[in-house]
Amino acid sequence: MNRDAGVIALTLARVRSGDVGRMPVVLALVVIAVVFQTLNPVFLTSRHLSDLLMQCAAIGTISLGIVLVLLIGEIDLSVGSMSGVAAAILAVGAVQLQWPLPLAIGAAIAAGCVVGVCYGVLRTKLGLPSFVVTLAGLLGLLGVQLWVLGDAGSINLPFDSWIVQFAQQMYLPHWLAYLLAVGTALAYTATLLRRARRRAAAELESERTLTIVVRGALLLIGLVGACWYLGLSRGVGVMFVVFVVLVVAAHLALTRTRWGRSVFAVGGSIEAARRAGIRVDRVVVSVFVLCSALAATGGMLAAARLAAANQSTGAADTNLNAIAAAIIGGASLFGGRGSAFAALLGVVVIQAISSGLTLVNLSSAVQFMVTGAVLVFAVALDAATRRSRLGSGAG
Repeated sequence: MNRDAGVIALTLARVRSGDVGRMPVVLALVVIAVVFQTLNPVFLTSRHLSDLLMQCAAIGTISLGIVLVLLIGEIDLSVGSMSGVAAAILAVGAVQLQWPLPLAIGAAIAAGCVVGVCYGVLRTKLGLPSFVVTLAGLLGLLGVQLWVLGDAGSINLPFDSWIVQFAQQMYLPHWLAYLLAVGTALAYTATLLRRARRRAAAELESERTLTIVVRGALLLIGLVGACWYLGLSRGVGVMFVVFVVLVVAAHLALTRTRWGRSVFAVGGSIEAARRAGIRVDRVVVSVFVLCSALAATGGMLAAARLAAANQSTGAADTNLNAIAAAIIGGASLFGGRGSAFAALLGVVVIQAISSGLTLVNLSSAVQFMVTGAVLVFAVALDAATRRSRLGSGAG
């Protein structure tokens, strides 16, 4: 009982210090669901939710890269343009030049890696602000996209191509969806139990086994219920599952590897990280490379989703939505604080708002204004949280 009381007291202390975790995002999703379901009963239907999750994959993948650069206190304003260039390379390579599809995909990702290296070198060796470097990259990559597309301007991807099928029509078999749900819940429970044992061995406050098992059971019920409900129509999209796998892989890299600890250290204080022996330049370059590579991947997913690449691919609100999703999901603009899951939660919020406003027949102008208001609220919450943490000595 004393151990549970200690865990509860620790949790309350974290909340009072400004560490509110993912509660605001979860509450926002609940409010969004209630409001739009009231305005249009189609919102929470299984078919609409299945489509909504598929729409999250492309922007969410780009947003995952934004989360990484925000963790080191930097920004990349060119992810939309990079996604457009990757889509153009994919279309020109696979359709016009008749490259094998894996080669076209590899070329697009390689282009993203090259751009990321350039950003990282300019930031670390010349000391140029990432805001300026990536803003210049945004303009330059727009020109590259137009040059790659050439006079065609728009190139359609064949509907029988496996990447188009992957983005539009591939859904998990029901049995596999349930299997993944059960496996995820078991892995989550095992992780919590292992962490509790380590903390107990170190004589630190830890959760009781019963509490952990209950949390794992609730997650299992939620995942299995979601799979069942989505299975009433199309099911769980493979492209969304791949996006979730990328998020989990990034989370493990950030929390279980030396590189991940270095990322948080650099975001907290570059000078302190350097004095601790961390190769700051390498960390910064690697993060920019991953961000641009993820932007390229997201651009190809978006092109496959539309079965076309054109001059507007990656333009319009791609940058806005990718950056907004990362911030709304909980990644701090001030660096050193956030999670890979910020991309997942944030993009679901962004797409839910966009889809809900479309269902109630509101114009794009209103969608932009609402999204902007949500973004301002998220940034204000981030700033207030940071002041609270500084005031409490949490840093």
